[in-house]
Parts: sequence; structure tokens; C-alpha cells
Amino acid sequence: MLEHRLDQIDQRPDKLRASEAMVLDQSIGSLMLCRPLSEVEVHALCISAQNALSKDANVHTVRSPVTIVGDIHGQFHDLLELFRIGGCAPDTNYLFMGDYVDRGYYSVECVTIIVALKVRFPERVTILRGNHESRQITQVYGFYDECVRKYGNANVWKLFTDLFDHLPLAAVVDDRLFCPHGGLSPSLDTVDQILALDRVHEVPHEGPICDLMWSDPDDRLGWGISPRGAGYTFGHDVSEKFIHENGFEVIVRAHQLVMEGYNWTHKNRLLTIFSAPNYCYRCGNLAAIMEVDEDLGTNFIQFGSAPRRGGDIGWSVEVCHSSPDYFL
Repeated sequence: MLEHRLDQIDQRPDKLRASEAMVLDQSIGSLMLCRPLSEVEVHALCISAQNALSKDANVHTVRSPVTIVGDIHGQFHDLLELFRIGGCAPDTNYLFMGDYVDRGYYSVECVTIIVALKVRFPERVTILRGNHESRQITQVYGFYDECVRKYGNANVWKLFTDLFDHLPLAAVVDDRLFCPHGGLSPSLDTVDQILALDRVHEVPHEGPICDLMWSDPDDRLGWGISPRGAGYTFGHDVSEKFIHENGFEVIVRAHQLVMEGYNWTHKNRLLTIFSAPNYCYRCGNLAAIMEVDEDLGTNFIQFGSAPRRGGDIGWSVEVCHSSPDYFL
């Protein structure tokens, strides 16, 4: 049985054995067909993933070339389209900046694929924590209900939300691109301060970890109160100070819907990437990913929503092409 073989992958060495790799390849192949793993298989996968993530620092070092991905939000067929145009691991190195779940209809499949890719190719795939990788948020915006609907209980939800506590808080690409999910914090001036944080717990309601998940850039200078009710807004002066003090060139983040899939702000020192096209199946936005080559040259690939295949949820949704109200 596949699930029994998966159960043997916990406590793995740094390099997967051929048999373990084969089991993971079978699991990923099944997931790519939109077939969720069993609860036993998810349990084994999460144990393996926790072991892999324990080797990643709070700020994980990533080397180029790499493709950087923003929010996914359970949009399974759009994730497949992303892999179609961006390439599949290990041929493409990926940095996923969080928000794999909630809003879309396939959070289970999306987060399981991404976690499985991390376990299968730990040196090729980096996964960060987003503000939706939390117990509180997933009970409101869909992932909890989806797990109960698909598995008959909340066990898989608990397995994944326990795993989310181990996700890194940010990444740095070639010591020049700083990549959090959300933004900056008035409590954090340096990367060394982020490295010193205890990340293995639920995202707090306030404080530096909360800010890294929730904050947004703003046209106004300095720090401001966030309309999201968590984190802060921060101006280009804040971005410039953080970039200068840490020797970076650009801040790359996700977290915020942008209609063209990517958006430069703060005098081209801060970039937002959003990778869920037609967000919530009604926003009409494009999605984007950013390819970064060995010389830190960048190439943006924009894409629209992929058609959902037979057997999917088929209710009609009205697409709005204007910028929507604030979303979490």
C-alpha cells in the first residue's frame, strides 16, 4: 500500500533513498490529477515535511536561478497552469511565499502538492509561511471546512496547521532580495533579529512575526495602522532604511492582490507578486511569477485563470474587472 510506504519516510536522512523518492513521485503524480492523499498518507507526509523544514532557518537562504511565486489560495488548476508555464521541480527551483490555502476550492490539493514537492526536492523548493497558514484564519476562510468535507473530520486540518508552525518566516535570494510573505515590522531592523525569533507556534495577533505575515506597503511615509486589523502599513522610507541596513537591493513579497499579477512600488525597491488569477473566481486579475536568473536578471510571466476540468464545482461566478475591496 502506498500509504504504508509513505509512513516509512519520516526521520529521513538528508538525501532520500530511491524507494522513498519513488513513493513521493507516485504521491505527487496522484495529486497532480486532483486526487487527495489519504489521511494516513498526509500524516506521514507532514512528519517528513517537519523534518525537512527543521533544517531551514527563520530566514532561508536561496540561490538563483529561482522562480518566485505569490499567493495560490487553493486554486488548483491555476497552480497546474503555473507549473505548465514555469516548469516543474526539480528542473525549476521554486520559492513559494505563502498563502497556499483558503478562498479557493482545492486548498487540500494545493497545499499537499507544495509540501510534497518540498519533501521530494528540499534543496530545490522553498516554502514560506503566509498569514493564511494559521489555525485562526483557516477556520474562517475555507481550509478547515474543506478538510472536514473531504475527510469527514478535522484531522488533516490539524496535521497541516501544526506543520505550518515550522514554516520559515522569510527568504533571502543571493543576499540581495529579501522575501517575506507580507512586509516589514517596526520591531525588526535587521535579518539577524528575524533569525533570533521563535517561529514554532501559531501566528500571534501582534508582534514581529505577525507583522512579517500581515504588513503592506503604502504611499504614505513611516508606519501606519493597517486596514486589515493586523500588521502595519509602511512607506518607502521604511523600505529604504531596511534595504540599506541589510545590504539588499529589493524587497519581494506577496500577500496583496494586484490586478496585473505583479506591481512595483516604493521607487522600484519593493515588488508585490500575486499568483492566483481571477482571485476568488471573480476578481478578473492576472497572476504572475518572477523568474530570477544567476545574474539577478528578472523575467515576469503573467497568466490568466485555467479552465476547470470535468467533475469540478461548476456554479457560475460573475467576473469583476475593477479592483475589489480589501482582501485578507
